[in-house]
Amino acid sequence: QLQLVESGGGLVQPGGSLRLSCTASGFALSVYDINWYRQAPGMTREWVAKSTESGGAEYTNSVRGRFTISRDNFKNTVYLQLNKVEPEDTTVYYCNRGWSPLTWGQGTQVSVSS
Repeated sequence: QLQLVESGGGLVQPGGSLRLSCTASGFALSVYDINWYRQAPGMTREWVAKSTESGGAEYTNSVRGRFTISRDNFKNTVYLQLNKVEPEDTTVYYCNRGWSPLTWGQGTQVSVSS
């Protein structure tokens, strides 16, 4: 079964850090761009960052300098390191392929609160 599973979310204090994981099964993640998105209830899904299959990285303006995307092709996993988190980062985070996207997974909840 082709799928991506997000994990690593949790409760973190403002200014803290968290690392999210996006693990692929049923296919080799190495040949795909992988995107991270986030979506708050009642809001449209927002693109956050991209890890390109060639090793590049792109970010939306609101997270550039705070979040870092990386990948480990041997573990078939893409990571999103969240640093200096803000309350506005509170939402559910999802990942998906850049082309031939899969059915959206459950996501992983990030809650930033003191």
